[in-house]
Amino acid sequence: MNTIRCGSRKFSVHAGLIALMTLCPALGRAQYLRGPGHSIGSITTQGKLIVLTLDEGVLGKANLFNLAHRTLRFTPDGSGYRVENLPLQWDPEFGPAMTGSQATLKNFSFPFSGKSWNSLSVGVTGSVTFGGPAASSGRRGAGINRGGGLSVDRFAELRQAGPALINTVPAISVFFKPRMSGTRYLKELDDRVVITWSLTEPAGGIQDWTWTPTVNRFQAVLRKDGTIELSYDQVAARDAIVGIYPMVTGGAEKNIATISAKENAAVAPNLDIKSIKLTAVDGLFLKTAIETRGPVLPPSNPKMAGISYRVCLTKEKPVGDCSQDTQADIIWTIRGFRGRSYGGHTWQPRYLAFGTGVSREVKIDGNTISIQGTLPEGYHAGDRIFLYAAVQTPGTPPVTSDRIPPHLVKLTGLDSPAVDFSSVKKQDGPFPVAYEAFHYMMPPRAVDLTCTVIKALGDKFDMLAYYSDFRIDNPEAGTSSDGPLGGGPAGGAVTGIGANQENLADYCTQGRFQWQFIQPVYVGANQMQKYPPEGLKDADTHDITAYTHQLAERTSNGKIPPYDYAMSQIGHEMGHRWSAFVSAKVNGETIDLGPTHWARGLQARVPFPYQRPTEASAMGGGVWQDNFDGTYTQLDDNYYVPATGYSYLDLYLMGLISPAEVPDFFILRNLVPVGRDANGHPIFKADRTKVTIQDVIAVEGPRVPDVDHSQKDFNTGMVVVVEHGKEPSPELIEHTNGIRERWIDYWTTTTGHRSTMTANP
Repeated sequence: MNTIRCGSRKFSVHAGLIALMTLCPALGRAQYLRGPGHSIGSITTQGKLIVLTLDEGVLGKANLFNLAHRTLRFTPDGSGYRVENLPLQWDPEFGPAMTGSQATLKNFSFPFSGKSWNSLSVGVTGSVTFGGPAASSGRRGAGINRGGGLSVDRFAELRQAGPALINTVPAISVFFKPRMSGTRYLKELDDRVVITWSLTEPAGGIQDWTWTPTVNRFQAVLRKDGTIELSYDQVAARDAIVGIYPMVTGGAEKNIATISAKENAAVAPNLDIKSIKLTAVDGLFLKTAIETRGPVLPPSNPKMAGISYRVCLTKEKPVGDCSQDTQADIIWTIRGFRGRSYGGHTWQPRYLAFGTGVSREVKIDGNTISIQGTLPEGYHAGDRIFLYAAVQTPGTPPVTSDRIPPHLVKLTGLDSPAVDFSSVKKQDGPFPVAYEAFHYMMPPRAVDLTCTVIKALGDKFDMLAYYSDFRIDNPEAGTSSDGPLGGGPAGGAVTGIGANQENLADYCTQGRFQWQFIQPVYVGANQMQKYPPEGLKDADTHDITAYTHQLAERTSNGKIPPYDYAMSQIGHEMGHRWSAFVSAKVNGETIDLGPTHWARGLQARVPFPYQRPTEASAMGGGVWQDNFDGTYTQLDDNYYVPATGYSYLDLYLMGLISPAEVPDFFILRNLVPVGRDANGHPIFKADRTKVTIQDVIAVEGPRVPDVDHSQKDFNTGMVVVVEHGKEPSPELIEHTNGIRERWIDYWTTTTGHRSTMTANP
């Protein structure tokens, strides 16, 4: 069972991908749509480190913000907008600071998205939306957040979030970057409203890129005649989404091309492509309809699960076919998923679509299955492109049932809404929607990273951690984790932990490899630094600045050990190899102790602390003091910063202690805050339920192998990942070596010297 984080939650893959897509729409780009891994670079070693040099093109290209000291003007033209890039137009008089996100216009109504608006919402992360939360469709994980502005999933790539925002809510994305914070100002005049943001990127935290706040000042002017001006005075951030997102829902279609294919009686009728039809919708969307020889299997037919219809488009003549191509400009995949029940929710069988710019919605009409989405940057009406397709059925690797070779077609009736604003001209367009996603490089696939290492050095790693000199397209500096849950050197499956071994072949392992980071951590991120900046690392718990309090206020006397953030990350993520997926049966009731992170109210005291006398598990839960009056004091919380050890339950699931060594514990439910004690610890009223390890075994079965036969010695490959043609920087080598040394010490300490960790390539 793999895991993925989404928002504040993590989910296990045993929920089924269809369930995960509903719970976490960001999975449209996720590692679970991977297929088997393959090598994407060359491997060398440098001391105890593994150096992975990526092949050319693996990371794509970054597109970093380049509009500082410029103004973008969007002028209405029919149903679209003309765009101009102008010298900075800046109003230095901001007006009063906003105390909330909502604003009501008193002097005029602003025309946008086919309506005139007297109110708007100003998001603290750099956007303006109209129509309130009810306007958001939640399409592909995008919409309005609680603060009134645009929202995307926590780990969403901005490269993919740009098109995903289309038709979610009427919006102006002035400089939308998740997790920004600061002050908004609003000034209304007779003919315009001026909105100014003064924001910082998140600072000081484990998932942050900087220790100190940054300066980001930008402004939107909304004029009575519908003209929009977006201006950028001082911008430190380099990634964000900029553009305008009126709703486009007319549905007018214009035919582009129809490609016919020969019938193949040897192929099942629902897998034999008869034709592919391309249509322009509203001058914005490309609709692709695949007609098969016989009816497409409906979701009610269980045989539809795992069937994939793939469509590829590219400007350059392709070498391979669509079943294998990973380099096409557009790869849209329709896949069938069986229904699943998980966490009290039920998802019906359905088809879902994946790929940059494509809507998740799939329509079936007899023999035809269709999807639609937007084109990537650089695609314009009149372009000649290659269209090709394939149909696949489940297998390892998937079995290709039918394919359409590349056909040259001419695009008519639509342009890409992805615009290069640095070079746009007023004569371009008009655009019904226009945006530019500024982003760092594309994350490599986790299975490809793994297979590159294992194919070169052998199947000798239990875990893999990746670090890099380059930033990837991710709003956070951390990484989630997954893996096939291999069985170590013995190769056998571990049972009784609420997770099952699977997908070994995808990771190129015979059964040893178990768990890993899914993406490299950037050397400039906070969590790769040995200490906070000079002047902060020795601060005590009372004097530490606000943006480093997470470290110092939770450590003894404010002393921070080397690479504490790095230990928080790797200890937590590698701990997911065993935790936290189990339930317990108490008096006939099955109680979920997680899922994936221990519930906040779970008593999860650490027997072998990493740095403080009282620590809660790195996997969640807390340390709770029973006040014997119906209240409980939280002595340590469920956050894994600063780095903490593993609870008794974790160590049992890891195979390092016996059931008899796990003391009885409890879980608190219905938590209600009632105050704090003299030391500032929060106090809650709660309902307490006693739990024993036998209650866990009653649901999950005994842990096999047991403590006498379980793996005790582990090896982590510490991998530095570098771009094609480059060498790892001295800083990357130094910091990764420092993390490697601390990881070995952390593991030994937090397992009570019952297990060892090496990092040997």
